[in-house]
Amino acid sequence: VLKAEHFSPWAGEQQMYKLDIGWPKSPEYFTGQTFCVAVDSLNGLVYVGQRGDNVPKVLVFSEEGYFLHSWNDTVEMPHGIFVWNTAIGSSVWITDVGTGKYGHTVKQYSPLGKLMQVLGTPGNAGSSLIPLQFDQPAELFVEETGEIYVVDGDGGMNNRLIKLSDDYKEIWLTGTNGSGIGQFRIPHSVTVDAYGRVWVADRDNKRIQVFDKATGEWLGSWSGCFSEDGPYSVRFTADYKYLIVAQMNINRLAILAAPPVGSIGDCAMVQSVQLANETKPHLVDVDMRSGAVYVAEIGAQQVQKYIPL
Repeated sequence: VLKAEHFSPWAGEQQMYKLDIGWPKSPEYFTGQTFCVAVDSLNGLVYVGQRGDNVPKVLVFSEEGYFLHSWNDTVEMPHGIFVWNTAIGSSVWITDVGTGKYGHTVKQYSPLGKLMQVLGTPGNAGSSLIPLQFDQPAELFVEETGEIYVVDGDGGMNNRLIKLSDDYKEIWLTGTNGSGIGQFRIPHSVTVDAYGRVWVADRDNKRIQVFDKATGEWLGSWSGCFSEDGPYSVRFTADYKYLIVAQMNINRLAILAAPPVGSIGDCAMVQSVQLANETKPHLVDVDMRSGAVYVAEIGAQQVQKYIPL
């Protein structure tokens, strides 16, 4: 199993993050391919989704890096993972792209792995004609209000962004397969900023597209930073000043300046973090309390933690 070496990727510039070489304390718990990571910053927990035969699909660590427990039931092939915190508790949402009896679904679990909610028809790949019929849903983002944004298409029939109410009804849906405005080719990651904008990593179109969260209206797109490789993951830093983007095929994290309210413009790369060869960063998450960035790396089969300086 390849492990990324510890080396400084910055030459002569003020670095914004440093690798926490002590996280996790017990890397031997990573026994599969680590596809996704989610931070519960309220409770100091980190959830990791991994794939493989006879491996636990969800691992839970403390933010200090101690392994706590794992769970496996009804998770087939996790792709995206998200922790939703409310006043009454926390839950873990997972997109499952498996093709067996649990796949093509978006599922909500308790922190200990009890299945609480299933969206989609388990085992049935959907068509874009039915809102809650998913085909390899890639990722989701849940607001405090319980409203959910799902990017549905990690290579399946669907290439769309859907917003659901807290009782799982469609509020709006946008996107078809293509490279025009508002179209997608593998919408892979989604996040929401503090100004009412939804950001989607439109992976195979090598761009990020931005939408109004209330209406679904297209607001703009960024492509200038992604000529070498499309964006795989989008997450904002805790202060919403920057967007962290994983570029898997070139083993890079791009740190982009977030635009103010108003014009989206084009992207400006502030800094990049070059990871070791074959690390393959897939999805990331940010601790909105400490600012730490966690990177799920398929190639290295690990999650790494970067601390803001």
